[in-house]
Amino acid sequence: MAYDASAPVELVWAPQAGPQHAYVTCPIFEVGYGGARGGGKTDGSLGEWIIHEARYGKHARGLFIRRKLVDLEDTIARAKDLFRPLGARWREQKSEFAFPSGATVRFRYLERDEDAQNYQGHSYTRVYVEEMAQFASPDPINKLKATLRSPHGVPCGFRATFNPGGPGHGWVKARYVDPGPWTIVRETFKNPFTNQDIVESRIFIPAKLSDNPQLLVNDPMYVARLQQAGSKALVRAWLLGDWDIIEGAFFDRWSATRNVARHFAPPQHWLRFGSFDWGSAKPYSYGLWAVASEDAPFVSQTGEPMILPRGGLYRYRENYGMQPGKPNEGLKLSAEQVAHAILLVEAGEKIDYRVGDPAIFAENGGPSIGERMAREKVLFRPADNKRVASKGAVGGWDQMRDRIDGEADERPMLVSSELCKDFNRTLPSLQHDTHRAEDVDSDGEDHAPDEGRYACMSRPWVKPLPGRPAPRDRWRPERQDESWRTV
Repeated sequence: MAYDASAPVELVWAPQAGPQHAYVTCPIFEVGYGGARGGGKTDGSLGEWIIHEARYGKHARGLFIRRKLVDLEDTIARAKDLFRPLGARWREQKSEFAFPSGATVRFRYLERDEDAQNYQGHSYTRVYVEEMAQFASPDPINKLKATLRSPHGVPCGFRATFNPGGPGHGWVKARYVDPGPWTIVRETFKNPFTNQDIVESRIFIPAKLSDNPQLLVNDPMYVARLQQAGSKALVRAWLLGDWDIIEGAFFDRWSATRNVARHFAPPQHWLRFGSFDWGSAKPYSYGLWAVASEDAPFVSQTGEPMILPRGGLYRYRENYGMQPGKPNEGLKLSAEQVAHAILLVEAGEKIDYRVGDPAIFAENGGPSIGERMAREKVLFRPADNKRVASKGAVGGWDQMRDRIDGEADERPMLVSSELCKDFNRTLPSLQHDTHRAEDVDSDGEDHAPDEGRYACMSRPWVKPLPGRPAPRDRWRPERQDESWRTV
């Protein structure tokens, strides 16, 4: 029987009032919909497709993406509940639904970022990415956006759903959450053929469990089960969609209440040094640190009086080589250009020493990055790059964790100025490596934390045992090997 677009269709789903309704009716090209669990995000995406297919019929082409196959199975099961009453047929081999109108929507998973390359040449009018924070980098997502095109003039759109946490927490938060809910962000691109400006817009729609009253009616015990599922941080993130609380964070003791200070200038007599992690396609990171010569009071970012103990590290300035508004994407500067940027950061400072990523001293048929920077009067000594402790050796992440924890709640041994926004943004969102729990997931944006690790390893500190006096910083300038100063 021929498809009749005017035939009445059984109402199988309707959006709930509030954010879900706004999500399915939003005309903006890129929509991020996220926050708490149980906020109706999957239903919102499936319902948005139903509306899109009903409007554009055979010219509608959709793609649903999840990170893992096991997660995709739940989405497909729910799609069958909603699509089959509309006459859609599930094609198992193609992993797609075919609608009577001729429209199709595919369901795929991207376990590897490289798999996004397989979609070059595809054309879709809707791309939906679910649980987007499971992607450590936006690179595969950006490749999928390139498939959004229609030879028939159908308005194309990108839709993403996400919860707090996951390896991509940092970049997702920076792109969608930080600009503010319901805020339209516009990006301008230049058309190389017409030289005209092209403007693309995106918006973040927050989702909370309270936005899904139907779930609470159908399953009144859902909230109780969430509250029993994990820590207070996890429950708060799941119930309220709090993006400042990260369950499963590698540095779970990091807190703006303890470790982020309202900016203050370090006293002149404090020792100062720099730490550096190289990057070109990815961001480079350079941090300036001061070592407290005595117990020093400070005020935390949230207003609490705190103490930085003698020997504590204070990160008071940074230079992070990131494309504006594009987390984990570097500036692609030369070694000489980065050296000049470092000198600008250090202007007016007396820097006692610098430690740098050991990779900058590698020679590959020419002068190393470290040598090229030294020619510009920026000299480094190789940092201790031990990430994880082994055979009695101190691990860099353990050093950072101990300093973050400090001597007591009100006496952290590592404090960062509120001005060091990229360090403060990326360190709390680091996740455990799924194959090596004592290490961080290096797919995340770890460049500033890496150079912070180099800083900590340049000044080893031992956390005091209960009832014993705190060990002091044992670094002495006269004991350092000065051979690194000459090239």
